[in-house]
Amino acid sequence: MSCEYCDDAKFNKTGSGRAKTNARVIALLGQPNSGKSTLFNTLTGGHQHVGNWPGKTVEKKEGEFQHKGKRYIAADLPGSYSLSAGSEEEIVTRDYIAGGEADVVCILADASQLERSLYMLADFAPLNVPAILLLNMMDVAKDKGITVDAKLLEERLGIPALPFVASNPKDYGAFYAAIENAGRMIKTPPALPDTAEKSDVLASADIKFKWIENLLDGAVKKTQESAAAFSRFDRIATSRVMGKFLAIGIGIAGLIAAMIPLFAIGGAATLAPSLLGPPAAAFLLGVGFSPFLTSLIVGSVLNTFVFAIEMAAFVFGITFVFSFLEDIGYMARASFVFDSVMSKLGLQGKAIMPFFVSLGCTIGGAAGTRIIDTWGQRTLAMALMWAVPCAAILSVVPVLANIFFGSGTLFIMLGIFAVMVVHMMITAKVFGRSLVPEEGRTGMIMELPPYHKPKWGLLFKTMLLRSTDIFLRAYKVVFIITIVFFCLTWTADGNVENSIIYKVGRFIDPVSRFFGLGWQLFMAFIAAAFAKEAVLGVLSALYLGSGNIFETAVSKSTETAENFGAVLAEAISKPEALAFLFAMSFTVPCVNAMASTYLENRSMKWTLRIAGYYMVTALFLSLVVFRVSSLFF
Repeated sequence: MSCEYCDDAKFNKTGSGRAKTNARVIALLGQPNSGKSTLFNTLTGGHQHVGNWPGKTVEKKEGEFQHKGKRYIAADLPGSYSLSAGSEEEIVTRDYIAGGEADVVCILADASQLERSLYMLADFAPLNVPAILLLNMMDVAKDKGITVDAKLLEERLGIPALPFVASNPKDYGAFYAAIENAGRMIKTPPALPDTAEKSDVLASADIKFKWIENLLDGAVKKTQESAAAFSRFDRIATSRVMGKFLAIGIGIAGLIAAMIPLFAIGGAATLAPSLLGPPAAAFLLGVGFSPFLTSLIVGSVLNTFVFAIEMAAFVFGITFVFSFLEDIGYMARASFVFDSVMSKLGLQGKAIMPFFVSLGCTIGGAAGTRIIDTWGQRTLAMALMWAVPCAAILSVVPVLANIFFGSGTLFIMLGIFAVMVVHMMITAKVFGRSLVPEEGRTGMIMELPPYHKPKWGLLFKTMLLRSTDIFLRAYKVVFIITIVFFCLTWTADGNVENSIIYKVGRFIDPVSRFFGLGWQLFMAFIAAAFAKEAVLGVLSALYLGSGNIFETAVSKSTETAENFGAVLAEAISKPEALAFLFAMSFTVPCVNAMASTYLENRSMKWTLRIAGYYMVTALFLSLVVFRVSSLFF
């Protein structure tokens, strides 16, 4: 896959910025959980460019920063445990380094467990590329009673070895000095022979571990018992059975916590239309704007503002929760216990927490995929989580199901979850071949990081930057879709029969009935892709003529006439109702979910491809459910 959404105006085809910016390229190399992302985000802030390596589904992250008037390009290389196993990520990383794309490579290692985290360094040693070693998480090592003689390691390696805490700004002075003067290469000890070809598979694991042992001999001391048995909590967290229940509980608690900024900030934002709308409309009408333009400007601008604020607030909360769990070291445990389950879908264990969050909101689930290592797996995870019924579906479907099926509502809900499982398995087959090819799938290899205190200041700073970026991008996307929906539903007199959507609906009625949906239900099906909460309001407007459809949909109103249920039960047959319930549950989650998916994978092509797939499969499901249920009702 080509890099279809990275900024080619700033980076050349190799990913290095030197050809066009004359900046020095600093490559960041390290195992997962080594602190690469923290260092990268601290250095580059909002000046980041995300795409894919040409011809790969491996994510390419680059960013710019300046120090003392000099420009630098930071390249966050894919995290892996070695350079010799042959996975797509490892091949990309090895080729980038061996190809001379970087002026200097910063190798990050977890100072609290150097015996295992230096395995990447052993693979890197024979490549003869200028480097510095960052002994990250020195604070964690200190808490565990571990001291590291950085000077001795520097002498043995021949390159700078810096004690470092990526979240501590005070440590960056020595880092900047090191990259300014970097030019030395690792001295290759006899225990780790060089290879004839730099791209060959390097020394065996036994040789590499022996080299690490010799390197650390006398350089690492444990002043207290730091290798104690797992705590009782950790034994539960890593249990194949109890660990799953614990992860589910933590996921639910995290979802509730993520709702706090949504309720606080989003709730305040919802006051904007009622407070600012009337005076703004009066002003525009007073200066000569037509009712149509006035309604378009006031409705679209203010309601889009509310949508974008709500999305940014929820993304802030859910991303903060996931970053917190990742930062303290728990996320690796949840990934471990669910890895075997997620592997059946072509994913790794890290995808499980975003799936839990999707039961509350698909937007949060999409934001949560940031913890997944590769772009292909993140996009596949988002494609699968669209099939997970969100809170809006779980609130609207039972209301409608009860109108038509009464006590049978429970069986309908069970049927929706059963279809969800089948849907996800099929979707994994459909998209998995392109996003996560079989030959590139590997089991999850990971070190369980030690538990440690979160870095609150860095967490809040990172979340604020991400939420601001989400708000600006979401506003643009949702604004365009809101205008289109407005034009289709607006009427001057509020009479539904004068709206474009009404006229179009009557015209396409013969086609929509082929799928088991009368035109009113089909229009409600389309509205469901806008917001699931809008479905009841749209059905009310179409069947009862109660007000302007746009106002009803955008305000997410569920106010209905007292006889709403009776009217629907009389106008809609049970097979039609059942077909609609399943079609609505498995169509595009909502406009905001689409926007969130695009903001996370940064590929309009893949976002539209997934959306089209869900629209088609939802209509096919509607057709099947209608035909089968017609045999019984």
